[in-house]
Amino acid sequence: MRAWWHKLKSWRRPVLRSAALLSLVLGAGWCLLPKPELYPPDLGWSRVVRDRHGAVLHISPAPDGRYRLRTPLAEIHPTMVRATLEKEDRWFRWHPGVNPVAVARSLWGVATGRPLGGASTLTMQVARMRWGLQTRGPGGKLLQMFRAIQLERHYTKDQILEAYCDLAPYGGNVEGIGAAARLWCGKSAADLSERESFALGIIPQSPATRHPGRAGDQSRIAVAQARLQAGLAGPEALRDDPLAASFTLVPPGEPPHRAPHFCRRMMNEDASAVVDTTLDLEIQDVLEQGIAACLDRTSESGIRNACAVLVHAPSRQVLGYVGSGNYGDRSIQGMVDGLRARRSPGSALKPFIYGLAIDQGLIHPRSLLVDAPMAFGDYNPENFEGEFMGPVTAREALVRSRNIPAVDLARRLQGEGLYGFLKHGGVRLDRPESYYGLSISLGGAGITPLELARLYAALADDGVSRPLVFRTGPPRPEAGPPLLSEAARFLVLDMLRGTGELGADYGFSRADPAVAWKTGTSHGFRDAWAAGVRGDHVLVVWMGNFSGRGNNALVARRTAAPLLFELFARLHLPDRVKEAPATVGQVDLCALSGCLPGPHCPHLVRGWFVPGVSPIGMCELHREILVDGSTGARVAWNDGRPGLRREVYEFWPPDMLALFRKAGLPRREPPAPENGTAGIEGLDPGAAPLILSPLPNRLYFTGTEDITLKAKPAAGVATVYWFCDEAFLGQSTANGGLPWQPTPGKRKLRVVDDHGRSATLVVTVKVP
Repeated sequence: MRAWWHKLKSWRRPVLRSAALLSLVLGAGWCLLPKPELYPPDLGWSRVVRDRHGAVLHISPAPDGRYRLRTPLAEIHPTMVRATLEKEDRWFRWHPGVNPVAVARSLWGVATGRPLGGASTLTMQVARMRWGLQTRGPGGKLLQMFRAIQLERHYTKDQILEAYCDLAPYGGNVEGIGAAARLWCGKSAADLSERESFALGIIPQSPATRHPGRAGDQSRIAVAQARLQAGLAGPEALRDDPLAASFTLVPPGEPPHRAPHFCRRMMNEDASAVVDTTLDLEIQDVLEQGIAACLDRTSESGIRNACAVLVHAPSRQVLGYVGSGNYGDRSIQGMVDGLRARRSPGSALKPFIYGLAIDQGLIHPRSLLVDAPMAFGDYNPENFEGEFMGPVTAREALVRSRNIPAVDLARRLQGEGLYGFLKHGGVRLDRPESYYGLSISLGGAGITPLELARLYAALADDGVSRPLVFRTGPPRPEAGPPLLSEAARFLVLDMLRGTGELGADYGFSRADPAVAWKTGTSHGFRDAWAAGVRGDHVLVVWMGNFSGRGNNALVARRTAAPLLFELFARLHLPDRVKEAPATVGQVDLCALSGCLPGPHCPHLVRGWFVPGVSPIGMCELHREILVDGSTGARVAWNDGRPGLRREVYEFWPPDMLALFRKAGLPRREPPAPENGTAGIEGLDPGAAPLILSPLPNRLYFTGTEDITLKAKPAAGVATVYWFCDEAFLGQSTANGGLPWQPTPGKRKLRVVDDHGRSATLVVTVKVP
């Protein structure tokens, strides 16, 4: 015994030295282990497109054909994490990558011929998946252990656990908890229930026999998950919830593939693994269902395709995006994105012509325009119906989509005109202005529904041309000055709003009076458009066939307009009443001429105008004349004869009378003059107003206080009207005044009383 003790003492020093040296070598080796990538370098990931609320619109498989989503550990339900650790490696938090107790137990099982469980830790499984190791033989298993220790050397436990949750097999071509939760449960990993967590947690141990998509594997999954739940939560969990033992996964169906045209666009434009978009899935479903219902009704007439886009105007965010009636229908070329196709917009651009004309002082909403045959060089446009209305107000001409007034206004526009407006508004025009000519006002240039929605969004908001927004993020800054003034935008929308009575004329009754809308039918009946503004939202729809074949049934007011209002009715979008801007005013106008009323105008209407811009004159249409009661002839003056009476007649120019007759709307003409006397000369014109302010021969400066316009009219005058360089400024009472802020230059002021008598004054205004 003593000899043995002495021998042990003699060995102690060398053993300690060897142990110290081995520890030093192992420590140095541990420190010198190179840091590997945690994931395979060539590993691909699925890509996800989500709507504005986080709902998944689309999941694409990774390049190797597997569904695999990168999911942070913090975004996995805690029960799912607990179930995974319970089933795979309950000592994961304590071992250095290899569990020596499990290794010893496994070796003892091999030596005794009794299976006592494997020794693979969760870290070793990550190592196997990371390097693609073959671990059935001793060499592969040792290499797996080495790699596991290497991973533990450089990564935290949470990082390794997250990698396992991303790479573990979950049946079929599904890998990782993120993809499994989405494809087998239809939700994110954070939203899993406890039952779903237990059911998913048992799949990686036998993914070939526990495939949630196969009916034959359902019973095996149910038994295994019940066993796991009982082991993790205790037997009482199954007693408290009798259905838990038989619970199994029921996959919701195919992988998400919603809004396919939109998602394809997003994936082409953004290479991110997760693309968060502005689309609203609920709105998208409403649009798709509404279009499908409409096409069911129109397919018999040969109209088999449609598309629509909904935009929130203030942010320019796209909320709904339907590129075709049916993405999977090859017979209608459903995979084509119609929202990006260039088509003739027909009359859908006319509101912008009228807006430009308002800004340039050519019209106000009740200005009289001429709808009659007219040639513009070698361009001879006609109205859709081939008929003409004669004299018509600007609002009626726009609402009724009369071609001649629109082309005539486009011809009179100064500067870059409609062509320049469209270019600055984001419309791609590949040819010079001379190529399109005036035909551009009637749809002679191709435009996409997205470009049209961008124009209408500017009209509905601030007038600034900004690109449509498809991805969430900070708002984009304004890009350039407004295309139309605030006054023009307000007046154009007011002209287009409240025209629901046209629905009955056009064959449909569901017309929301809160919607400002316009239609467009392309030449040859190839395209039917409708664009509408309700509150802060813009909706553009297109109907037709991608083949471009004409169809006489493709009349926008009978096809696209009903679809527009049906979609608005389904969407229940809020309406926001917009107050009139300070840059517009209202005044009484003659209902027939659209001019300031004289004393004999029988019907008055309230009309909008832009002070200092809108061209409004005094009504010279309604005049009072003397008529001989016995002869019916017009008398020049009151000569005292018996039977004279005063009557009011309309004095239209001869060309206007001819237009009325041509349009089938004859007017009551004044009687012929007595003895060939033409006109109403001889009547006392009365005294013209006297301008009291501003004073003549005075110099005025801008930027100071407003100048008060004041006049002294003749007796019997109730209202006076003020003009600057033929632009209407406003009205005042006979004894009142009108504030005026002049612009630099020589300004010709004119005051007109309600009898048509006027006075003028020229003032000079300079910058101080």
